Amino acid sequence: MRSVPLPAVHPEFMLEPLLDGAGRDAIGLGQRREPGLDVRHGTVLTLEDLSVSFDGFKALNALNLYIGVGELRCIIGPNGAGKTTLMDVITGKTRPSAGKAWFGETLDLTRMSEVQIAQAGIGRKFQKPTVFEALTVYQNLELAQHTDKSVWASLRARLSGAQKDRIDEVLRTIRLEAAQQRLAGLLSHGQKQFLEIGMLLMQEPQLLLLDEPVAGMTDAETEFTAELFKGLAGKHSLMVVEHDMGFVGSIADHVTVLHQGSVLAEGSLEQVQADDRVIEVYLGR
Repeated sequence: MRSVPLPAVHPEFMLEPLLDGAGRDAIGLGQRREPGLDVRHGTVLTLEDLSVSFDGFKALNALNLYIGVGELRCIIGPNGAGKTTLMDVITGKTRPSAGKAWFGETLDLTRMSEVQIAQAGIGRKFQKPTVFEALTVYQNLELAQHTDKSVWASLRARLSGAQKDRIDEVLRTIRLEAAQQRLAGLLSHGQKQFLEIGMLLMQEPQLLLLDEPVAGMTDAETEFTAELFKGLAGKHSLMVVEHDMGFVGSIADHVTVLHQGSVLAEGSLEQVQADDRVIEVYLGR
């Protein structure tokens, strides 16, 4: 069995590579390999026949989903379609009752804890931003790269030149250079969203899960978010759950529509918007 050099992932969670990549290859995913993660079929996330039941209710029902390396995928669907449960399964918060969930080719997410999944390279951003409001923007980013230490020990530690350069790079990416010494609690809602994304980027994630990222944002902030996500795609894989169809149309090459815990339709936004089933259950006429 080939080992994969990811941090804090015990060998018991690493399974033999999948030999049949037909499902992934059939939808034309690329073949680019990321360092430290086996993505020989060009797929960073593979979900097959995934089901989750709560007291007899199937929140996910034999769901199949494949996210390509460097892809920006949008997930849409009505309330109760299973979008949040899907993210909960990927991040280890909820265990599936059936099916498979693979990160790369060898990491079985169903057998890993939330912490192990995060350390392996999956970052999640919830709809409501969660930042340390009593700390500055810079300190929030500094703290994000010291997850194995206490808060105060992290802030007292001396940063290397490379670490400072990385923080500066992220500040430029999220356009908070001018606000780096401002307390995070004084930021606008949109700026807090950008800061939390920056904190995730400090962890160098392979896959970013973003839940309704533009909810409550101004038009200018929404426009910048679209630009930001398109810039991150390729360097990272992104899965964005969103209801704003204008925003989805501005960023997504590929859209997945969920309904009753299963994939109802996939394709470009134009394709799914023209699908009678999607119109009936979600978009309306």
